[in-house]
Amino acid sequence: MSIFDFLTLFGGLAMFLYGMRLMGDGLKESSSGTLKKAMESVTNNQLKAFLLGFGITAIIQSSTATIVITSGLVGAGLLTLHQSIGIIVGANVGTTVTGQIIRLLDLDTGGATSWLQLFKPSSLAPIALIIGIILIMGGKFKSSRSLGNIAIGFGILFSGLMNMTAAVNVLTESGIVEGLFNGLGNNPVLGYLTGAAVAFVLQSSSATIGILQAFSASGVLTFKAVYPVIVGVYLGDSVTTGIVCFIGAGAEQKRVGIVNILFNIGKMALILIGVALLHSLGFLDWIWDSVVNSGIIANANTIFNLAASILLFPVVGLFEKTSIRLVPDDKEKPNKYQDKLDALNPMFFDTPALALRSCYDILLTLLRSSKDNIEKSFGLLEKYDEGIYEEIMEEEKNIDLITDRVSRYIVEFLPDVGDSQNAAILDQYYKVVTEFERLGDHAVNIANNANNMHSHDKKFTGKALEEIAVLEDLLKDILDKAEQAFEKRDVDAAFSIEPLQQVASEMVNKLKRHHLDRMSRGECDIYVDSNFENLMSDMQRIADVSTNIGEAIMIRVHPELADNGHVYFTRLRSGKDERFNTAYNEAYEKYSDRFRKVAQNG
Repeated sequence: MSIFDFLTLFGGLAMFLYGMRLMGDGLKESSSGTLKKAMESVTNNQLKAFLLGFGITAIIQSSTATIVITSGLVGAGLLTLHQSIGIIVGANVGTTVTGQIIRLLDLDTGGATSWLQLFKPSSLAPIALIIGIILIMGGKFKSSRSLGNIAIGFGILFSGLMNMTAAVNVLTESGIVEGLFNGLGNNPVLGYLTGAAVAFVLQSSSATIGILQAFSASGVLTFKAVYPVIVGVYLGDSVTTGIVCFIGAGAEQKRVGIVNILFNIGKMALILIGVALLHSLGFLDWIWDSVVNSGIIANANTIFNLAASILLFPVVGLFEKTSIRLVPDDKEKPNKYQDKLDALNPMFFDTPALALRSCYDILLTLLRSSKDNIEKSFGLLEKYDEGIYEEIMEEEKNIDLITDRVSRYIVEFLPDVGDSQNAAILDQYYKVVTEFERLGDHAVNIANNANNMHSHDKKFTGKALEEIAVLEDLLKDILDKAEQAFEKRDVDAAFSIEPLQQVASEMVNKLKRHHLDRMSRGECDIYVDSNFENLMSDMQRIADVSTNIGEAIMIRVHPELADNGHVYFTRLRSGKDERFNTAYNEAYEKYSDRFRKVAQNG
């Protein structure tokens, strides 16, 4: 035995942990959209929630990730604490699947020529690595890189396991491994603390159980030495998960972490009591001092989790009530959008679909808030109301807060976004967040304009207000199209903004000409001239900003426009596109007709 044997052991450990991480990240990235939809489908049916938690954890290979994501969804208001409990229990059982995969180390091929030889780690590792590199370097489809990373991670994981196993066999000859686990077998408390400490440091119960399975290759591990270590792993892993759930979290998210810790404490108590009782009655004599292998460790871990879950399921409501008592409610939330702001949680970065959904939800809220403020500001022009003015100013604070938070979240998320399709979505979101905020600014400008006129006891003439009302309706139509385009990724709605904007520009010019005519005839107060000009400027910019929103959405759906979009949109405005011309003519006739009727009524 030499220092090189320890290097082989820890090098194999490093490969194993990295392979598990790479495989898990790839699985989360490739399945994040499905994962998001599945999570949101949870009802109060705890069995359905259990199966969901089990399935997701089996797929992404991490109970911690599942529970942390669940915590984030609870914080975002997409799940309740009660709905999350079944997922938590299922995640604890789902994490045992990894051990069942690792038990392939013990597969008996029955001869070198047997087809089962393909399922030995020594065969699976190179096969997975070859498949992975082919997908990464030669795959042309959307998910080829993610699937390649999954395969590469799988291959590295098994390569690491084989290295650890080889090193353990050498260390066994020196008596180190035997002495270590004999000590644990004679002192179950020490074994329990060891399992807890290793799981806490590695932040993964699956990895800790996998290491234990690798050490089983030494042929010296007995059941009495191993089971306390397995039980200790549950505590270490649940504490790690609880800490992550607590970081920067609200009360409901913290309670998810507490429920997981309480469930694992209950599970550990049941297992320790159950094993002690069965041993005292002689039911475990056949295995107590027997040597265990990778398969027995995997089975013990699965049986412990499944049996404890079945026994504790009827009383999980007590864990929920206890968590509510232990974690007091949050203080009054600072604004009405706090739930959506809380959903901008960095814990979703590992699951891009959830992070993107949080961005989408709050951006849609931002657009609707700015749109509502614009409509309120229009109302102040005809009938000023100090209460409405204050509402607009107060909502502008929320608009600024949302803009700042979502912009920072997008920038922080960018290094983790990975997939090119997700990157394109994030790019669109980064473009439109500024445009949505600008709409809110124009609402404030119009409201301040109305406030200024009111404070000086000035008004637009009835004729001017009638003409402005036609332009207001056109802008509301444009804003409705912008909302529809963003909410539903509706390309037709996005396309229709451009011709409407052209009509709005012509109407602004008409209003300016009519205003000058009234000024020349002495019908309009010269002191409201600047107010009128400022109003026209803001209304024109509302149409222009909406056009930017429409273009961003069209580029998102048709990425090829990203490089030549300027040429494409210039061509539309030049009158060379029949579809554009038709939409423009219809809008022009509709609003010009209304404009003419206003003039005739004069």
